[in-house]
Amino acid sequence: MTDLSTPTRKPDRYTEDRARLDELLDSMPVGVLSTVVDGMPWSVPLLVARDGDRVLLHGSTGAGALRHLVAGAPLTLTVVALDGLVLAESAFDSSANYRSAVLRGTAVEIGGEEAWQGLERLTDRLLPGRTTEIRASTRREVAATTCLVLPIEEGSWLFKSRTGGADAPSERSVWTGVVPLRLVAGEPEPTPGTTAPTPASVHAVRAAYPAFP
Repeated sequence: MTDLSTPTRKPDRYTEDRARLDELLDSMPVGVLSTVVDGMPWSVPLLVARDGDRVLLHGSTGAGALRHLVAGAPLTLTVVALDGLVLAESAFDSSANYRSAVLRGTAVEIGGEEAWQGLERLTDRLLPGRTTEIRASTRREVAATTCLVLPIEEGSWLFKSRTGGADAPSERSVWTGVVPLRLVAGEPEPTPGTTAPTPASVHAVRAAYPAFP
């Protein structure tokens, strides 16, 4: 069986520092969930949130692939942040600065009060304090939602990153350098007819994803 836990190329870009993994998961709200269903690959992007030593996942109870995961199918969750484009003298030598993680394991479905709390935790991770600004989810809404947790366990994840610029240029007059990139929260766009002031949760999101100074 192929060993997926050991880097085989550019091992210097990998780290086992759990804090780096947590930082990435806390800053990137979207991941790609992948598994195999009936012998065919299946992937879907979805909102995710770290909750201590686990990642919260959710979806409709009508989603067939999620039922596959509930039954114990192995999965991977991929999260990536593109931090910059690295321009070199040639396309071959150009690169990108990034942080990426692949988590592997088996998701565990949670139900009852734990599912209720998990979904609220997911909401507040993505929109800090939002559950205090809106009505509570109904039992019907919770029942229509599959809530899963993916444990973050030692040996079940790989974190890889690149930082820095391009190699020193030669005599040719070609611009080289780095174009920084960042996930940015823009100006809030209220629903037409809304009269309520911009809530604290929106201000928190804007603070979490500021534009470059």
